[in-house]
Amino acid sequence: MPVDTKAATDRLMRFLAVEGVTGQEAAIGRELTAALKEAGVPAKAIRLDDANTRIPVPTETGNLIVDLPGRGALHNQPRIMFMTHMDTVPLCAGAKPKKSGRKIVNEAKTALGGDNRCGCGVLVTLAAELEKQKLDHPPITLLFCVREESGLYGARHVKLDELGSPVMAFNYDGGSASNVVIGAVGADRWTVEIFGRASHAGVAPERGISSTMIMALALTEVKSGGWFGKVVKGKRQGTSNVGPVTGGEGRPAGDATNVVTDYVHVRGECRSHDGKFFKEITKAYKAAFEKAAKKVTNAQGKSGKVKFKAETDYYPFRMKDSQPVIKRAVEAVSAVGGTPNVRTANGGLDANWMVRHGIPTVTFGAGQNEAHTIDEWINLDEYDRACALALQLATTR
Repeated sequence: MPVDTKAATDRLMRFLAVEGVTGQEAAIGRELTAALKEAGVPAKAIRLDDANTRIPVPTETGNLIVDLPGRGALHNQPRIMFMTHMDTVPLCAGAKPKKSGRKIVNEAKTALGGDNRCGCGVLVTLAAELEKQKLDHPPITLLFCVREESGLYGARHVKLDELGSPVMAFNYDGGSASNVVIGAVGADRWTVEIFGRASHAGVAPERGISSTMIMALALTEVKSGGWFGKVVKGKRQGTSNVGPVTGGEGRPAGDATNVVTDYVHVRGECRSHDGKFFKEITKAYKAAFEKAAKKVTNAQGKSGKVKFKAETDYYPFRMKDSQPVIKRAVEAVSAVGGTPNVRTANGGLDANWMVRHGIPTVTFGAGQNEAHTIDEWINLDEYDRACALALQLATTR
């Protein structure tokens, strides 16, 4: 079952040229819809769901869902699903893809968007080849998720009854097509607001309560306790990071250096393959900020305050090796000439939420390299293999 690799690459170049950063996927959704129709998919089989109405941050459009009825000897087999995400990180805005031998590179000083236009190319190529070659296959759902890059929101908020009850799913989001990712970490995303008291730093610093100093003491406590960066406590492991630190726009202190800072806003995350441990890391941050707030007082004996909020972005999972979806994935990788590399991932995937929804999901790569950086490039040999793999997965008897 050969794949028309030239057509597949042309689609990928076409999709790479369409901007669609996370939350702004309407244009790439229209382009994917047009390409699917050109491939022979009926318009009535293509739709957008209303996940964007449930996503708590502005999102232009819902997930793109495609229903392919079964054909031939496999038409009455259980439904399977192929999925990817159609958003890119904001760094991809303004990308200019260019072929260079067996690579696609970027002429602009931006990220390229192979993560995850490669996945989009694979799924549309799958639909095109199934139609062109009139291959037997079970009923198939194609799912193109929104806002993966900013919190896996599309996969989190999809309605299961929109998907047609697939018994297994195959997600495209990574590097090598031979990677068979069967598990991933879970993560908390947290924010803390630190409230101090403003005063003139040169005239009466003793009257102020520095929110900046509260933050500094808290992070020192976290670091000395071994809760920052790579976190190892006995046999348990995880990671944590402190992200952007911002001030209080419009508050009395503002950005002035001659005022004791009365407000600081901090964001961060904690991850682990252990569903309890990443929450323990989060608790360590919360305790450190609360402890530090009590330590920083002014001349009147008043202390600062903190407001700590944490939300689980996604839950960890690790599927059992005996599951049919893994067996099918391993056999398909071997069938297209690859060496299966069964592994887990340290980043979140739409598969985290699919497994949470009860759909066993394996994730493969599609040639993406150096994602989220200006050095991003696409390996076309791996992309071609990913397209062939999808066709193999869809037609396995």
